[in-house]
Amino acid sequence: MKRTNAIRSLLLSASLAGAVFAAPAYAQVSFNISIAPPAPYYEVVPTLSPGYIWAPGYWGWSGERHVWIRGRSIVHREGYNWAPDRWEQGNSGYYRTAGHWEHDNNYRYAKPKKEKNGRDHDNRGGRGNNGRGDKHDGGDRHGN
Repeated sequence: MKRTNAIRSLLLSASLAGAVFAAPAYAQVSFNISIAPPAPYYEVVPTLSPGYIWAPGYWGWSGERHVWIRGRSIVHREGYNWAPDRWEQGNSGYYRTAGHWEHDNNYRYAKPKKEKNGRDHDNRGGRGNNGRGDKHDGGDRHGN
């Protein structure tokens, strides 16, 4: 009896694990519509903080009509360019391609310069002047 229950548990666990791995990991749904999107709105791009880029607005589809999705700032990915959302006309109507990151083939990663002691030239890693991770020259915050 115990052996039968153990085999059943093993088979159940294996089938559940197989179902998890067999499930597709696609998050996009593709559909065509026959109504062309309107011309894009003009949006004023705000001043962006360093490390951010602007993803322009686009026309989305609500199931009944086009709706404007406002532009937004997104964190820049080093070595990539943002390809904005766009609508294209095909044989059976219009279809939308969602915005996504594309690898920049012309981008070259810069390696940090190493000093003779093997540390990065710009002292990255939160190390201060004394190598302890703080920027004061001894003692703690309470004067010790």
